[in-house]
Amino acid sequence: MSEKTAFRLILAMSVVVFAAVIVLNQKLLPRPEPVPPFAFILPKLNAVLNGACSILLLISFYFIRKGQIVVHKTLNLLSFALSAVFLISYVTFHWLVPETRFPEGNPLRPVYLSVLVSHIILASVVLPLVLISFHRGLRMQVEKHKQIVRWAFPIWLYVTVTGVVVYLMISPYYNF
Repeated sequence: MSEKTAFRLILAMSVVVFAAVIVLNQKLLPRPEPVPPFAFILPKLNAVLNGACSILLLISFYFIRKGQIVVHKTLNLLSFALSAVFLISYVTFHWLVPETRFPEGNPLRPVYLSVLVSHIILASVVLPLVLISFHRGLRMQVEKHKQIVRWAFPIWLYVTVTGVVVYLMISPYYNF
């Protein structure tokens, strides 16, 4: 596959995922009634998946610094798989369960909104960066891989860590 074809495929996949998240967050699809009981465990699952990804990314960084490429690749593929499961779980939860809002009178609301907005913006940016870095890494284009990972790694790590922070801040206000 040429670089141009890979880039187009990555861009298309990123746009489709971004559009799916927007459609589901805009409640354009009918919500089943009643909410299936499994839906209420999804936020905790999402936090666990994000936390696990954070740890795996840090361990992966350690191993690449030690020159252990196979371990690095394995951990990153596992992180990517967990992130994919997270995305499915996230979309499912936001489709099935009514939105929970952080209380307006809470003095931590500006902090929560700052973390949430930065998390959402960077989550939308990180997917194509991660896919490009995977493409380059798996093709052993080491220098090109390093160039994109300089951006992808800290953003991906930030998104996974702030995903846990957002969950910890909003979870006391869930109505279930």
